[in-house]
Amino acid sequence: MPTVLFAAPARLWPNYQAPLAAAFTEAGLAVTMADAATPPEAVDYIIFAPGGPLRDFAPFTRARAVLSLWAGVERIVANPTLTQPLCRMVDPALTEGMVEWVAGHVLRYHLGMDTHILGQDGVWRGNVTPPLARERAVAILGLGALGSSCAAALAALNFRVTGWSRSPKSLPGVTCLHGAEGLRETLARAEILVTLLPNTPDTENILNAETLALLPRGARLINPGRGNLIDDAALLAALDAGQIGHATLDVFRTEPLPPDHPFWAHPNVTVTPHIAAETRPASAARVIAENIARDLAGLPLNHRVDRKRGY
Repeated sequence: MPTVLFAAPARLWPNYQAPLAAAFTEAGLAVTMADAATPPEAVDYIIFAPGGPLRDFAPFTRARAVLSLWAGVERIVANPTLTQPLCRMVDPALTEGMVEWVAGHVLRYHLGMDTHILGQDGVWRGNVTPPLARERAVAILGLGALGSSCAAALAALNFRVTGWSRSPKSLPGVTCLHGAEGLRETLARAEILVTLLPNTPDTENILNAETLALLPRGARLINPGRGNLIDDAALLAALDAGQIGHATLDVFRTEPLPPDHPFWAHPNVTVTPHIAAETRPASAARVIAENIARDLAGLPLNHRVDRKRGY
């Protein structure tokens, strides 16, 4: 009977206690949940999220895996005491939420919804018709689980979707590019750009003064990925110059976003408070239970992190 430690912030335990119990039962797992009296060397699996009491993984000598509740693991992989296999969270409900958020904001830009929602001035402008989706070019940087799902959903709406990744990918209905030249080509055709890359040394400030200048003038930017993907100063300059028509930002270098940050007051920036996608306890618990069951059966762990790549 494996022993499982819930090592996330204590405020999350009430949300996860019942879903984890149900998921373990559904998976046919008899599990002992560790408590304060459980010695570290007796723990087989660690369910983890940053912000909890666990900082040192070294005493957990029997732990077979650390199962993250977060899709992003950049705040975890840097811990030098973490030598156990690490699995990131790929939650179907999280993916659904991201797809819905991205599709909503792409459609907002595509249809020019702000004109009507924010511009009620008593003037009837019936001769302004938005283009069809097949006439609109949308690009997605990052074709992992979230990016590929968003790309597929937008392609299903008939948008002309280009996806970029570091290594070659193939997705039905999506033009997939990769590498440095592929990035330049992707940006050059992006009327609406969505960023869903992981936070790694290679993606830090991938949108900077040089790359933002490659976008068509007036392009719209949507970032639900990572705050570090964008050079804030370069984005503000591009917005002021009209190179970027509007930016919807859900993630930031510092969260919560400080009240005096220029993004709050900029007329061409929409700030959302990191709500594009959230781990849902019920579905995340099933992902964790499935991974433990796989490991106990001698199967490879799902979503294991490549530490060299950082995701």
